[in-house]
Amino acid sequence: MPQKKRPPTVVLETTIGDISVELYWIHAQKTCHNFAELSRRGYYNGCKFHRVIRDFMVQCGDPTGTGKGGSSIYGATFDDEIHPGLKHTGAGILSMANSGPNTNGSQFYITLAPTQWLDNKHTIFGRVCSGMNTVNRIGSVETDADDRPKDDVKIIRAYCIDE
Repeated sequence: MPQKKRPPTVVLETTIGDISVELYWIHAQKTCHNFAELSRRGYYNGCKFHRVIRDFMVQCGDPTGTGKGGSSIYGATFDDEIHPGLKHTGAGILSMANSGPNTNGSQFYITLAPTQWLDNKHTIFGRVCSGMNTVNRIGSVETDADDRPKDDVKIIRAYCIDE
Protein backbone atom coordinates (compact mmCIF):
# COMPACT_ATOMS: atom_id res chain seq x y z
CA MET A 1 0.00 0.00 0.00
CA PRO A 2 1.52 3.37 -0.94
CA GLN A 3 2.52 5.60 1.96
CA LYS A 4 0.07 8.35 0.93
CA LYS A 5 -2.82 5.96 1.60
CA ARG A 6 -1.58 5.27 5.12
CA PRO A 7 -2.64 8.28 7.19
CA PRO A 8 -0.92 8.28 10.56
CA THR A 9 -3.87 9.94 12.28
CA VAL A 10 -7.67 9.86 12.15
CA VAL A 11 -9.72 12.57 13.85
CA LEU A 12 -13.14 11.82 15.31
CA GLU A 13 -15.12 15.03 15.75
CA THR A 14 -17.76 14.14 18.34
CA THR A 15 -20.68 16.05 19.76
CA ILE A 16 -18.63 16.77 22.90
CA GLY A 17 -15.11 17.25 21.50
CA ASP A 18 -12.43 15.88 19.19
CA ILE A 19 -10.43 12.67 19.52
CA SER A 20 -7.29 12.07 17.44
CA VAL A 21 -6.00 8.53 17.11
CA GLU A 22 -2.61 7.36 15.90
CA LEU A 23 -2.86 4.21 13.77
CA TYR A 24 -0.46 1.26 14.16
CA TRP A 25 0.05 0.43 10.48
CA ILE A 26 3.14 -1.72 11.13
CA HIS A 27 1.22 -4.03 13.49
CA ALA A 28 -2.28 -4.11 11.97
CA GLN A 29 -2.17 -2.96 8.34
CA LYS A 30 -5.47 -4.46 7.23
CA THR A 31 -7.33 -3.14 10.29
CA CYS A 32 -5.83 0.35 9.93
CA HIS A 33 -6.75 0.39 6.24
CA ASN A 34 -10.34 -0.60 7.11
CA PHE A 35 -10.66 2.14 9.77
CA ALA A 36 -9.03 4.84 7.64
CA GLU A 37 -11.06 3.98 4.55
CA LEU A 38 -14.35 3.86 6.48
CA SER A 39 -13.42 7.28 7.91
CA ARG A 40 -12.60 8.64 4.43
CA ARG A 41 -15.94 7.37 3.08
CA GLY A 42 -17.92 9.10 5.86
CA TYR A 43 -19.13 5.74 7.17
CA TYR A 44 -18.66 6.77 10.82
CA ASN A 45 -20.32 10.17 10.40
CA GLY A 46 -23.43 10.21 12.59
CA CYS A 47 -22.54 6.99 14.45
CA LYS A 48 -23.51 6.89 18.12
CA PHE A 49 -21.29 5.74 20.94
CA HIS A 50 -23.81 2.97 21.57
CA ARG A 51 -22.04 1.29 24.50
CA VAL A 52 -20.33 3.09 27.37
CA ILE A 53 -19.07 1.31 30.46
CA ARG A 54 -17.52 3.58 33.08
CA ASP A 55 -13.87 2.73 33.88
CA PHE A 56 -13.80 0.18 31.04
CA MET A 57 -14.43 1.42 27.49
CA VAL A 58 -16.50 3.44 24.99
CA GLN A 59 -17.71 1.68 21.83
CA CYS A 60 -18.79 3.07 18.47
CA GLY A 61 -18.76 2.31 14.74
CA ASP A 62 -22.18 0.75 14.17
CA PRO A 63 -24.25 2.90 11.80
CA THR A 64 -27.46 1.28 13.08
CA GLY A 65 -26.67 2.43 16.63
CA THR A 66 -27.70 -0.96 18.02
CA GLY A 67 -24.32 -2.61 18.50
CA LYS A 68 -25.36 -5.36 16.09
CA GLY A 69 -24.57 -3.71 12.76
CA GLY A 70 -21.71 -2.55 10.64
CA SER A 71 -19.42 -4.11 8.08
CA SER A 72 -15.87 -3.74 6.89
CA ILE A 73 -14.49 -2.57 3.56
CA TYR A 74 -13.59 -6.22 2.92
CA GLY A 75 -17.15 -7.51 3.25
CA ALA A 76 -19.09 -8.36 6.39
CA THR A 77 -16.05 -9.26 8.55
CA PHE A 78 -12.30 -9.82 8.38
CA ASP A 79 -9.66 -11.68 10.36
CA ASP A 80 -7.94 -10.54 13.54
CA GLU A 81 -4.44 -9.08 13.48
CA ILE A 82 -3.26 -9.91 16.98
CA HIS A 83 0.25 -8.65 17.68
CA PRO A 84 2.03 -10.08 20.74
CA GLY A 85 3.73 -6.76 21.50
CA LEU A 86 0.48 -4.81 21.80
CA LYS A 87 -1.51 -5.01 25.03
CA HIS A 88 -4.47 -3.23 26.60
CA THR A 89 -2.18 -1.59 29.18
CA GLY A 90 -4.17 1.52 29.98
CA ALA A 91 -6.60 4.18 28.84
CA GLY A 92 -6.67 5.29 25.22
CA ILE A 93 -6.07 1.96 23.44
CA LEU A 94 -7.97 1.70 20.13
CA SER A 95 -9.19 -1.83 19.33
CA MET A 96 -11.70 -3.61 17.16
CA ALA A 97 -14.91 -4.76 18.79
CA ASN A 98 -15.92 -8.27 17.74
CA SER A 99 -18.27 -11.14 18.49
CA GLY A 100 -15.53 -13.76 18.57
CA PRO A 101 -12.37 -14.65 16.66
CA ASN A 102 -12.03 -13.17 13.17
CA THR A 103 -15.30 -11.20 13.23
CA ASN A 104 -14.01 -7.64 12.81
CA GLY A 105 -16.33 -5.27 10.97
CA SER A 106 -16.62 -1.53 11.58
CA GLN A 107 -17.11 -1.36 15.35
CA PHE A 108 -14.28 -0.24 17.60
CA TYR A 109 -13.68 0.72 21.19
CA ILE A 110 -11.35 2.96 23.16
CA THR A 111 -10.29 1.82 26.62
CA LEU A 112 -10.76 3.92 29.75
CA ALA A 113 -8.41 1.81 31.92
CA PRO A 114 -6.17 -1.27 31.65
CA THR A 115 -8.19 -4.17 30.20
CA GLN A 116 -5.65 -6.99 30.04
CA TRP A 117 -8.37 -9.70 29.80
CA LEU A 118 -8.96 -8.44 26.23
CA ASP A 119 -5.36 -9.11 25.16
CA ASN A 120 -5.08 -11.63 22.31
CA LYS A 121 -8.86 -11.45 21.74
CA HIS A 122 -9.21 -8.06 20.04
CA THR A 123 -7.04 -6.40 17.40
CA ILE A 124 -5.27 -3.35 18.81
CA PHE A 125 -4.65 -0.94 15.96
CA GLY A 126 -3.95 2.44 17.52
CA ARG A 127 -4.07 4.78 20.47
CA VAL A 128 -5.51 8.16 21.38
CA CYS A 129 -2.83 10.79 20.78
CA SER A 130 -5.04 13.80 21.53
CA GLY A 131 -8.46 14.22 23.08
CA MET A 132 -8.31 11.80 25.98
CA ASN A 133 -10.35 14.34 27.96
CA THR A 134 -13.13 13.87 25.39
CA VAL A 135 -12.87 10.09 25.70
CA ASN A 136 -13.14 10.40 29.49
CA ARG A 137 -16.17 12.69 29.15
CA ILE A 138 -17.86 10.10 26.92
CA GLY A 139 -16.95 7.44 29.49
CA SER A 140 -18.69 9.46 32.20
CA VAL A 141 -22.06 10.01 30.53
CA GLU A 142 -25.17 8.66 32.19
CA THR A 143 -26.21 5.28 30.77
CA ASP A 144 -29.19 2.96 31.03
CA ALA A 145 -29.18 -0.65 32.27
CA ASP A 146 -27.89 -1.81 28.86
CA ASP A 147 -24.88 0.57 28.95
CA ARG A 148 -26.41 2.85 26.31
CA PRO A 149 -25.97 6.59 26.85
CA LYS A 150 -29.23 8.25 27.89
CA ASP A 151 -28.30 11.24 25.71
CA ASP A 152 -26.73 10.52 22.34
CA VAL A 153 -23.02 11.11 21.88
CA LYS A 154 -22.13 10.87 18.20
CA ILE A 155 -19.28 11.15 15.77
CA ILE A 156 -20.13 14.22 13.71
CA ARG A 157 -17.30 13.61 11.26
CA ALA A 158 -14.33 11.26 11.01
CA TYR A 159 -11.44 12.17 8.73
CA CYS A 160 -7.86 11.28 8.00
CA ILE A 161 -4.88 13.57 8.45
CA ASP A 162 -2.28 12.75 5.82
CA GLU A 163 1.07 14.11 6.95
